[in-house]
Amino acid sequence: MISVHMIPVPRSRVVSYRDDGPFSRGMGALVAGQLPPLPPAIAGAFVTGILLLVGLGGTDGLAVFAPAVTLLLAGPGSSHAHDGRVDWLVPPILRLTEYVFVASVCFGHDVHPLIIFALLGAMAFHHYDLVYRVRQHVYPPPWLSTAGLGWDGRMLAVSVGVIIGQVTVWCVLLALYLWCLFGWESMTCWLAAPRSGLDAADIGTPD
Repeated sequence: MISVHMIPVPRSRVVSYRDDGPFSRGMGALVAGQLPPLPPAIAGAFVTGILLLVGLGGTDGLAVFAPAVTLLLAGPGSSHAHDGRVDWLVPPILRLTEYVFVASVCFGHDVHPLIIFALLGAMAFHHYDLVYRVRQHVYPPPWLSTAGLGWDGRMLAVSVGVIIGQVTVWCVLLALYLWCLFGWESMTCWLAAPRSGLDAADIGTPD
C-alpha cells in the first residue's frame, strides 16, 4: 500500500475535482494547458443535452455520441491550471453532464431505477469523497483516476452498453466495479491517514 505521505499533492484543487480519466488527460496533453476550461465544458454540456433530447431512441440513437463529443470539447481543458475567477464552475458542469447523461440513457433504455441509483450513487460517493479528502489533505493516489475511468470513461462505458444492446447488464457490472473500487480505496486511504493530520486540517486555515 502506498503511504499517504508519498502521494503527490495535486497541482490544483479545481483540477483534481474534475475527475478526468485517461482519455480526457490525453486530450489535455495535446494543448499543454493553452485552452481555457470553462467555455469547452459549457459547450460539451450543451451539446450533450441536445443529443439526449433528439437521440435516445435505440442503439443507433445520437445519444451514444454524446460522450465522444463532450470529450473532444471539454477534455482538452483538463491540462489548464483552472486559475480563472470562474473556473471553479468546471467540475460541477462536468458532474451535471455525466449524471444527466447516465440517468437519461438508463431511463431511456428501461434500466431498473435501483440499478440507476446504485450506479449514480457510486459516482456521487466518489466525488464527495474526492472533494472532502482533498480539503483534508488526504490526497487520492494518481492511479485512482485511471482505474475509476474518470467522467469521460464512465460516459463512454455507458455508451458501449447502448451500442451492444446490453445497457442493464453493463450498468450492473459498472456499478459493482465502481462501488468495489471506490469503497475499498477510500476505506484503505482514510485508515492509513494519520489522525493528527486530519485534526490539524480541521482547524487549519479556511479555504
